[in-house]
Amino acid sequence: MEKKPELSLKIKWIDGKNSEELEAAFYVRREVFIKEQNVPEAEELDEADLSSRHVVVYASDRPVATGRLFNDGKIWLIGRISVLKECRGKQIGSLVVEKLLEKTVELGVEAVHIHAQTHAISFYEKFGFIAYGETFLEANIEHISMIKIFDVKAARSLLRKRIFEKEDC
Repeated sequence: MEKKPELSLKIKWIDGKNSEELEAAFYVRREVFIKEQNVPEAEELDEADLSSRHVVVYASDRPVATGRLFNDGKIWLIGRISVLKECRGKQIGSLVVEKLLEKTVELGVEAVHIHAQTHAISFYEKFGFIAYGETFLEANIEHISMIKIFDVKAARSLLRKRIFEKEDC
């Protein structure tokens, strides 16, 4: 049985070129990656942010989670998925991944990659990601590449048939 929502959530898509709105995503990432995981800010906030589509989840008008989708010129990637510590365990991270995957399908992308922290492999496997290659260090944290391959036609059909949009976790 799924957990009952404890928060009323709002979801907002942000274009990487809108620096004012992008600060909401950066706030969450600074709290999670820079403060908690000691990732240097210069590594965390990068040029890819400007060409990314960012999803930000708000609870009571406060940003609590984020993630991004971008094309590096060769492949599509999702990443920088983060949830404030006090909001974890409420399915908000799953909501972020679901929104990123929905956007990927809307764009007609056939496969999406992620550089997952190794402790989160099973989380991403629940969404159909498969690990490949060797582990590697990114910001001094062990990661592995993962891929999800879509049946785009079937996925688009399912999205059109959705009865409601999931806004609460």
